[in-house]
Amino acid sequence: MSDVTANQNGRHIALVSETFLPEVNGVTNTLKHLCLGLMKQGHRVTVVRPRQARETTGAMLAAAGEALFSAEVLVPGAPLPGYPELRFGLCRSATLARLWSGQRPDAVYIATQGPLGIAAASAAGRLGIPVSSGFHTNFHSYSHYYGAGFLAGLLCRYGRWFHNRTDLTLVPTRRMQRQVRSMGIEACSVWSRGVDCQRFAPHKRDNELRRQWGLGPGDRAIVYVGRLAAEKNLQMAVACYERIRQLHHRARFILVGDGPLRERLAARHPDYIFCGMQQGEALARHYASGDLFLFPSKTDTFGNVVTEAMASGLAVVAYDDAAAGEHLRHEENGMVAALDDDDGFVTSALKLLDQPTLLARVRSQARLDALDLQWSVLVEQFANLILSVQPKEHSHAVKQSLPIL
Repeated sequence: MSDVTANQNGRHIALVSETFLPEVNGVTNTLKHLCLGLMKQGHRVTVVRPRQARETTGAMLAAAGEALFSAEVLVPGAPLPGYPELRFGLCRSATLARLWSGQRPDAVYIATQGPLGIAAASAAGRLGIPVSSGFHTNFHSYSHYYGAGFLAGLLCRYGRWFHNRTDLTLVPTRRMQRQVRSMGIEACSVWSRGVDCQRFAPHKRDNELRRQWGLGPGDRAIVYVGRLAAEKNLQMAVACYERIRQLHHRARFILVGDGPLRERLAARHPDYIFCGMQQGEALARHYASGDLFLFPSKTDTFGNVVTEAMASGLAVVAYDDAAAGEHLRHEENGMVAALDDDDGFVTSALKLLDQPTLLARVRSQARLDALDLQWSVLVEQFANLILSVQPKEHSHAVKQSLPIL
């Protein structure tokens, strides 16, 4: 274990995750803001995570040079099947129990549902430490996009088994809370996500970048930011853009991100602009240099990109689910379509492009509403939730076997 700061104020919180910086995904983005916010509020933060394949020192400090945590515990890791760039942690619960017996956290938060999360839940339960978990990823929904839909039932039962071993499960939206309860997960509370409105802002629009994309002053950039993978419903974004450019010939499709579908998409659509993975200020410029943002996913539990696009002053078109269902109001600060209404998704995008006054009004209101989503408030709420949990009796849960098909 390595210590980087001796913050003795506040409470001791252990964050356990099988994904962490410098990996780029919604979980790591949330954990970065959690770590920074908890440290600023005087808490002592210990991060438990797998050692990554290509370690860098970037995980220790935020971009501004601020310490992300007080201490970290690195455990062995192995590649996650289907996502080789991600790793799951390998650690015995007894190892964590010994560690936490000597340096006892006031609360444990488990962000991922893998073997490291199981070990952490068992260790915390054995010691009577309050343990909360986050429902960050819809793995049972993802299975349908990888030819493994037959595993959805098993993954759902596994999720129920895992989360019911913790004292509280945090979900990002009220709709997800209803879904999680319908799965049989007993104790769950809503904890949403914030957005960095200083990093993501309309004034970072870059006309030179737009020129590189082949756009003139009145042309429209249709932007997608996220993983280029099947579970993101990218075929809907492609279908929507193809309809758009039939009427708006100079519109360009800008895809920011990487993933297994990139080569196939680039081969089929050589006119699309693939910007690859972008981070920090470069990502902020890519957002702000767009006009319309497409979020076609039907599997995300939240979708941080939605609030980042709002903060950047983009008009978001999404399905009425996850972050969009929580924060977008149709034709006020974005456009939402019912989950089963693909035509409505396309119609919403076309309506914005056909009505410049509506587009301008939606973009302006999106930015104003994003300003209300401050991370500092949400971090304080997170701490209050996990520190107020009363640990339940874990003896039965620890002995309970994994669910079987």
